[in-house]
Amino acid sequence: MPLLWLFLIVLAIAGAAFVLARMRVMAMSGQDRRSLHSLPNYYGSNAAMKSAIPALLVLVIWLIAQPFYVNSVVSGAIPDSDIAETSSRSLVLAEVRRAADGIDLAIATGNMTEDEARNMRADISDVTQRLSDAGAIVTSQITQPILRAAQQFRVMNSTGYQLMSIVVLLIAVAGGLWAFKETRPDFRARNVVEQGVRVLLIAAASIAILTTLGIVLSLVFNTIEFFRLYPASEFFFGTSWAPSFSGRGGSSDLGILPLLWGTFYISIVALIVAVPIGLFSAIYLSEYASPKVRAFAKPMLEVLAGIPTIVYGLFALLTVGPLLVSVFGDDGLGWMQAGTAVMTAGLVMGIMLIPFVSSLSDDIINAVPQAMRDGSYGLGATQSETIRQVVLPAALPGIVGAILLAASRAIGETMIVVLGAGAAARLSLNPFEAMTTVTAKIVSQLTGDSDFASPEALVAFALGMTLFVITLGLNIFALYIVRKYREQYE
Repeated sequence: MPLLWLFLIVLAIAGAAFVLARMRVMAMSGQDRRSLHSLPNYYGSNAAMKSAIPALLVLVIWLIAQPFYVNSVVSGAIPDSDIAETSSRSLVLAEVRRAADGIDLAIATGNMTEDEARNMRADISDVTQRLSDAGAIVTSQITQPILRAAQQFRVMNSTGYQLMSIVVLLIAVAGGLWAFKETRPDFRARNVVEQGVRVLLIAAASIAILTTLGIVLSLVFNTIEFFRLYPASEFFFGTSWAPSFSGRGGSSDLGILPLLWGTFYISIVALIVAVPIGLFSAIYLSEYASPKVRAFAKPMLEVLAGIPTIVYGLFALLTVGPLLVSVFGDDGLGWMQAGTAVMTAGLVMGIMLIPFVSSLSDDIINAVPQAMRDGSYGLGATQSETIRQVVLPAALPGIVGAILLAASRAIGETMIVVLGAGAAARLSLNPFEAMTTVTAKIVSQLTGDSDFASPEALVAFALGMTLFVITLGLNIFALYIVRKYREQYE
């Protein structure tokens, strides 16, 4: 059963439980609501919650756990003799999953029947071609062990989804019957519903914490594994970035300093562009612009935040880069050799960051109490003096937060850097040379041809962990600044 239909059926059962529970309690009370502990809708909500929530919770847990179990069983069933010396068990399992997906696609397109998919044993000479004709991604010739494992993979997944559908529907029906049975006029339905909603809110609030914890743990474990294979001193203090996918780290230089320098250099150029323009725009929109101008200008400014970063990257590559070359290149000042450079990426990234600074700063400035402005005017200050000496100091914590958000966005940007700054990892002060950032190299390392257990692939997690620590440090520093200046107005 498709997941969407299963979800809709569970909701339909919950809706039926809601209606039946409400009708039952009204019938038991003789249509007299004064004899009920709670309003009728609370009885219905109690039945709907006890029907839908446990079933959907089991559905989510099953969807998370089944792939791990199926992959473990299928992987364990592959003999070591069927794994080539140049491959690994994880790569073979990936090929098995691709073959299984290809068979499903071939069945859907009519290139293969379900009976053929289940019963192919001896003659598999045309399987690879048939899957390719169906549009499946086939990276190598499908062998007999791969086909057997793919068939087992499909059977286990199909059986698992069927059992999941049965279990989820039974839980939904059982939950509705349980709630229907306990529905009576003296039942404290409102208390139960409010407590259940509170638990749901706590669970929703915990998702962000658990997600952050999961991200950190995945980074930490893989980073530890990387440092077991590659010296930490060479990673943190190395001045050369030259990964080699031909070996297992012996010929690779994985020093992070050139990447950090490129990241900070491009981010600083972007902030030099974004902070003054964004802050001055916020001051104008909040203090000087008329309501008509503000109603038009602010949405137009915020449109910049909705443009995909790949569009900014193409703009940097096709427009800003050639423009800078024409001014600073050989035909101009002779400082710039190519369109991909720190200045190209920094300028375009700064344009992208303007609405982050402007919109947040505008909201913070508008939140400054009007009484503070009126008091300044009453003391004889002009509008510009009031903005400079009263409004901006009062809004400084929020402005620092806006700048921090822009800085974090700049540090984590990838596409603009790839297309606008190039891929050269170097330590240089020249803003007209090509450089790269940590995020760009994370992408390149995870899409290389190296084994995932090699330092050249695991270094991506070390780079990510380093960025996480740097961003956390920026947050702590900004929090210190915010608290220091906020005390003056408490």
